[in-house]
Amino acid sequence: MADPYDILGIGRSASEQQIKSAYRTLAKELHPDRNKDNPNAAERFSDITKAYDLLSDKKQRARYDRGEIDLEGNPTNPFAGAGAGGAGYGGGRGPTGGYSGQGFGGEEVDLGDLFEGLFGGGRAGGMGGGMGGGPGGGFSRGAPPPRKGADTAYRLVVPFVDAARLSEQRITLSDGKTIDLKLPAGVESGTQMRLRGKGERGAGGAGDALVTIEIDRHSFFERDGDRVRLDLPITLSEAVHGGKVRVPTVDGPVMLTIKPGTSGGTTMRLAGKGFSRKGGGRGDQLVTIQIVLPDDVGPLSRALEGWKDETNPRAKLGT
Repeated sequence: MADPYDILGIGRSASEQQIKSAYRTLAKELHPDRNKDNPNAAERFSDITKAYDLLSDKKQRARYDRGEIDLEGNPTNPFAGAGAGGAGYGGGRGPTGGYSGQGFGGEEVDLGDLFEGLFGGGRAGGMGGGMGGGPGGGFSRGAPPPRKGADTAYRLVVPFVDAARLSEQRITLSDGKTIDLKLPAGVESGTQMRLRGKGERGAGGAGDALVTIEIDRHSFFERDGDRVRLDLPITLSEAVHGGKVRVPTVDGPVMLTIKPGTSGGTTMRLAGKGFSRKGGGRGDQLVTIQIVLPDDVGPLSRALEGWKDETNPRAKLGT
């Protein structure tokens, strides 16, 4: 059985953040939508998802590290504890393949002989036929539990403004049903959401739907972490005289006051108009002023005739 640490390419002491980072990197690389010509990509994508699900769950990760479960979450030994220190025997398998213990005055005893006497089984069968074993009369691990159906991968492109506002997204599943998906705080491209029981059906129940989010680009907004950036063009008259101008935000337009004499490149802040944060609250919108001259500068040139700006705006550059 593959090791989840090896699948994600991380060490056994990896932190939660390192696990998440490794998974996101591999998920972007191996996503089926980006590897339509690679039949192995879907299987590898499923493997890294299983590895991430196990290692991102602290309890499951601890159980795996102790050797109690495998990558699928199945017990590695359904009889763990029955012979490994349990009932005072403290033994394991003896050199002959039977069960041995040291609970009889310190002398190693083949417990297979004891069970043969109790249940009349043969050594070839292991430990006797009365213990619910198979055709050989020995212990049986029992049939493995029925497997769940396969996980189904989806790619959901979310409009920029919807992602910033955490607007619900409607998604149509492979069975034709539609659901409204609530986006998590701090959502970003590569965020993966798991919908329990929305995958393919199987004998052990339905698998899950794995929805990978991709945030669409915007024509004039740009994301910067939890902040939104916007270049705002204003006229020379507005820059010189000041005034109020309408500014678009992800929540709708607001009025922004421009101070008289505002220079191009000035950045102004609109609090709480950015993306949601995982820890709560929202980032800001940063508005950078761009002074735009009219296409026809004739009237402006005539108005400024005889006037010259004697300042040196490049002085800080050493020129």
